[in-house]
Amino acid sequence: MPEKKVFTDSGIEINELYDARNLQGLPPLPPPGDFPFTRGVQPDMYRGKLWTMRQYAGFSTAEESNKRYHYLLSQGVMGLSVAFDLPTQIGYDSDHALAEGEVGKVGVAIDSIEDMQTLFQGIKLEDVSTSMTINATGFILLSFYVALAKQQGADLKKISGTIQNDILKEYAARGTYIYPPKPSMRIITDIFEWCSTDLPKWNTISISGYHIREAGSTAVQEIAFTLSNGKAYVKAALEKGLDINVFGKRLSFFFNSHNNLFEEVAKFRAARTMWATMMKELGATDPKAMMLRFHTQTGGSTLTAQQPLNNISRVTVQTLAAVLGGTQSLHTNGYDEALSLPTEEAARIALRTQQIVAFESGAADTVDPLAGSYYVESLTKQVEEEAWKLIGKIDAMGGSVSAIEQGFIQDEIARSAYDYQRQVERNEKIIVGVNKFQAADNNPPPPFKIDDSIRQVQSEKLDRLRHQRDHAKCDQLLQLLADKAGSDENIMPTVVEAVEQKCTLGEIADTLREVYGEYK
Repeated sequence: MPEKKVFTDSGIEINELYDARNLQGLPPLPPPGDFPFTRGVQPDMYRGKLWTMRQYAGFSTAEESNKRYHYLLSQGVMGLSVAFDLPTQIGYDSDHALAEGEVGKVGVAIDSIEDMQTLFQGIKLEDVSTSMTINATGFILLSFYVALAKQQGADLKKISGTIQNDILKEYAARGTYIYPPKPSMRIITDIFEWCSTDLPKWNTISISGYHIREAGSTAVQEIAFTLSNGKAYVKAALEKGLDINVFGKRLSFFFNSHNNLFEEVAKFRAARTMWATMMKELGATDPKAMMLRFHTQTGGSTLTAQQPLNNISRVTVQTLAAVLGGTQSLHTNGYDEALSLPTEEAARIALRTQQIVAFESGAADTVDPLAGSYYVESLTKQVEEEAWKLIGKIDAMGGSVSAIEQGFIQDEIARSAYDYQRQVERNEKIIVGVNKFQAADNNPPPPFKIDDSIRQVQSEKLDRLRHQRDHAKCDQLLQLLADKAGSDENIMPTVVEAVEQKCTLGEIADTLREVYGEYK
């Protein structure tokens, strides 16, 4: 009988047995904290400090989201992670015709500085690290945040957090872009430049593989496409004359964690090695500018509407993969997220999963506990080799921007998504509760619902704001922003001033639409 072949999710064949022969030819691993950081970016990792436990939250109005943030902070969350609704993500105020039916649905609606004030009511921004999942309008949301910090009397040199700000993966996988690639890259490098002096502890970008994986990529594709995008951002910053040893320290990454425990651990270890090598080749000399620091979120696309309580087990495996792989920050999904936004109970269980892994599992007690495993070391090398092959193809096309414009990255992701779905349909890939071990009495929990009246509430707020502000000053600042966008001057100081004068998100986004146009 022929030996059964088994593969990882990336199609790497798994041997029945691994031994010392599989490690022949591999160089000795430097210790954690040393280049190329395969074993971790800190010598003591979680012995010195646990990863930041975040919960991604945001829905309805700023008032409702603020209540959830206070609840999560009371339950032990170490950092906030903000989800924005679709109109906010693509630069429309809540009263815009295209916002109808979407206000507050997949995140919180933020139209102005007043919404940001409400969102963080009772929370000192100096005391909390905030991650904001925002891309095309990231420069505006960051400006709202900075304006609020100034109102609170905070020292901007102490404000810490992250904006996702990764537009390239939007063209390839997610779709919430506004402007064409070149002006979008210009906005991103303006953020890099401005934060390097005014907001030095802020992570100016979270180069995201998460959404690439959610769109259907493999683990290998996730890191190959993400690191290629990272290289494109670094090159754009270098062309602007920025110092790689300065802005390189504020680059961060955002990865997915799926169910194949060992491939995910190998993926994280390989990504650190590859990024350090890449940054060194691009001219970085400061070790901190070569470190790949990353946030992880458990895999939303792995959650099932069938038997949703099974998702608690999936999230636990994914949490272990992220921790064993050396993440710096982690969000765990609620078990009911295949059905709706997470309920308060689901969010609490997701947070407790992190806390149990941190304090009860022993996974955090030693650095890189799977190092030296014949299987993990061999798999790490194989993942790295396959990812370098893909990066070589992208480099040959002229880099990520060109590869996206040619449709290469999109086509590769679509092909992998199709192959995966075919495996599920043929029962070659078992999904518990979906194509095997089904239950007849599948009674899902009641979903978390958002009331459509939120759009009216937000529209009334906008109407009041527009009647109370200085119209002449707003018009003057929006014209100044248009002028700066058409020049080489950094737009960020003007955007911050505009939001302080109560210009809305939609007005600022529209001003740049007039200058740059929209990407179709």
